[in-house]
Amino acid sequence: MEIRQLQYFTAVAEELHFGRAAERLHIGQPAVSQLIRRLERELGVELFDRSPRQVRLTPAGTRLLPEARAVLAAAERARAVVAEELAIQRDSLRIGTSTGMGERLDDVLTAFRELVPQAGVDLRYVPTRERLEQVAQGALDAAFVRGEQEEDERLRIVPVWQEPLVAVLPAAHPLAARDELPWEELAALPLRLTARRNNPPLVDLVLSACRDAGFEPIPGPPSTALQDTLAAIGSGTPMWTVVYAAHAAQLRAPRVAFVPFRSPGLTITTGLVLPRARPPRHAQALLEACARARVRWTDDHVH
Repeated sequence: MEIRQLQYFTAVAEELHFGRAAERLHIGQPAVSQLIRRLERELGVELFDRSPRQVRLTPAGTRLLPEARAVLAAAERARAVVAEELAIQRDSLRIGTSTGMGERLDDVLTAFRELVPQAGVDLRYVPTRERLEQVAQGALDAAFVRGEQEEDERLRIVPVWQEPLVAVLPAAHPLAARDELPWEELAALPLRLTARRNNPPLVDLVLSACRDAGFEPIPGPPSTALQDTLAAIGSGTPMWTVVYAAHAAQLRAPRVAFVPFRSPGLTITTGLVLPRARPPRHAQALLEACARARVRWTDDHVH
């Protein structure tokens, strides 16, 4: 029995859907199905009842799930202990992040290097849910996350900056020429948005803003990878989505337009996640770097 088999089994058991588990694991669905079948052959039992309509755990699968979680947690703790020792030896800070955080993340890291020039920074691009768990388990020293997160007594989340969101429209659409976009004018266009399970804070924020503007958005085609969504919108099909302004500044997509929402706009909070029990070395310096970067942004805004 391999750790990877237990990871795949746990993902399917929690999602109760092979496709969603594959998305979560960032691999193809056939690979998940094959590895689960191999695990079942090794154990001599079926772990899932499979039907065209639903996937359910068998009694054997139900009994295996807590044991699998315990093994995975133990393996994660073992990795964290070794990673922490390596980080101490290298005097580096392991920080989880996501793509497209832009200049503000750069400013925080610049301020951190000014405060602790001898310390290295190891940026790791990890999905949000895993990012939070890795901070709690000690595999990451800190992480940046966007939006409100579920309460977790193991974690402390410090708000760092407010990040604007912008609308994405076909470049040829009349609304793309606007300097600011009133929400209500989007009511007639389908909204192409990621599934809520992938990014609950963003989806909830956007849907709430639409409802505050007096309309329920028309669901567009399911959103997959961002580049695929931008390509679909860039084809000229009337639809829209939202992206973080910092990410938009880094994207090359000439066939779409990024349009700010009408003042006061729409923003999402980016926070710094730290473990409550054992704050990492240089945690205070990282918090101070965030504070210095905020002062710099305020000064730039004033001037």
